[in-house]
Amino acid sequence: MQAIGYFSGSARRNGKKRSIGDQNRAFLDFCQRSGYDIVATFADPDETSDAGFQQLLEYLRRPGKTFTIVVVDTLTALGPDLGAAALRLLELEHHGATVLLSTNGADAFQSLVDTWAERGEGTPISERVRSAMRRKAVRGEVLGRPPYGYRVGPRRRLELVPEEAVVVRYIFRLYLSENLGVRKIAGRLNDEGIPTRRGGRWSMVTVRDILRNRAYLGHYSRFGTTVTGSHPALVSPEDFRRVQDRLQSRHTPARQRTVNPFLLSGLVHCARCGNRMIGVSRRQTWLTRSGETRTATYRYYQCESRTNQSACGYNTQRAADLEARVRQALDSDDHPGPRVRIAGNIDSYALELQTQVERIEARIRRNRRQVEELVADAAHGHITIERMKAIGIDLAEEHRQLENDLHTARQRLQAHHSEAERRRHLEQQRQRLLQHWESLSFDDLQTALRDVVDRIDVDGNDVRVYRRA
Repeated sequence: MQAIGYFSGSARRNGKKRSIGDQNRAFLDFCQRSGYDIVATFADPDETSDAGFQQLLEYLRRPGKTFTIVVVDTLTALGPDLGAAALRLLELEHHGATVLLSTNGADAFQSLVDTWAERGEGTPISERVRSAMRRKAVRGEVLGRPPYGYRVGPRRRLELVPEEAVVVRYIFRLYLSENLGVRKIAGRLNDEGIPTRRGGRWSMVTVRDILRNRAYLGHYSRFGTTVTGSHPALVSPEDFRRVQDRLQSRHTPARQRTVNPFLLSGLVHCARCGNRMIGVSRRQTWLTRSGETRTATYRYYQCESRTNQSACGYNTQRAADLEARVRQALDSDDHPGPRVRIAGNIDSYALELQTQVERIEARIRRNRRQVEELVADAAHGHITIERMKAIGIDLAEEHRQLENDLHTARQRLQAHHSEAERRRHLEQQRQRLLQHWESLSFDDLQTALRDVVDRIDVDGNDVRVYRRA
């Protein structure tokens, strides 16, 4: 059987730091005792470096490799804490390796779960918080933001907001009595000047969410717990059932769908109302004169105000035509000046990049909590270690992708901070778009466009592409 050694400058045993040399000697002794053939070793000098670990993963990806054992000195060689060690163990498992400890030959996953339970880390803060929230939910206490039409009362129970409650009843009446659809209801509310709770405009989504919310029956549901009669109802059970039946009847049967994203999503705006234009696909079927059935899919960018709020005018562009005009505009020196909005010393693009970095970092933290909760479940005996591995592998893959995305986003932000470098980067991206538009992958093409283009304003045949500067 073949064995690979992985050593790290972060490894500790009984609280004492283990040198790379100490780990290597322990690995050699372990292989000699166990009769393993040594095929490779990889090392990282400290916990801030992962080049050695990445080389180990690349080695495991090689085709035709036989069953392989990865040997580490202690769990701390895989990370500074048990959560980090769990992620790396899951990555190695995903690549077909079994991980053992050189100290006693124990399975690293079993040692991880045992250590987690012994240290009391089997109940992380997030799990304790959720338990407390479940207890509050059982008592009918409000958790999070109350539904529209209600506010949180002194006993943490929902109580009516009279002016909002009137609107909720009005929405249900428009849907049932006047037979209006959700888009037309949103349009009616906007036309009548009725604002949302935050003072904004109504959309199809907000109206549909209200029509589906069981809180208006007087029931409060959270964490799988439902408390009936916990607060005043705004709709009768019979009317609520009729609404759900009608919503369901209008819902098209589920079918296998292929999602094709739109290249200019997030960039193109309606010049009339300022709202974004969203990608819409229309599938049409017709009969030819010969009786043959033909089907085609048409893709458009449409004003979101008209689509979701029944507001604004008809402002629709064929996707292929608009994308071609944007490409043509990028090849021209005649373009509007940059729409750069200054906030302190950071322009809007830098703020956008910083927001992207923070968003990815938040997703990484959420991913890490999910992994820790999975190990906690195994430590408590709620799931088996094999089940933990099966679920955790997907989380580890997501974590690796998020780390790569974060690295890319930070590089883009750093490049932007240097004025000369930023201008050079923008021109390189523009030339890349012009020369390789057809050959770039969708993701690369969209990323390059978002680097170069600040905004696209569309009003009928008038298309203005604002480039970053």
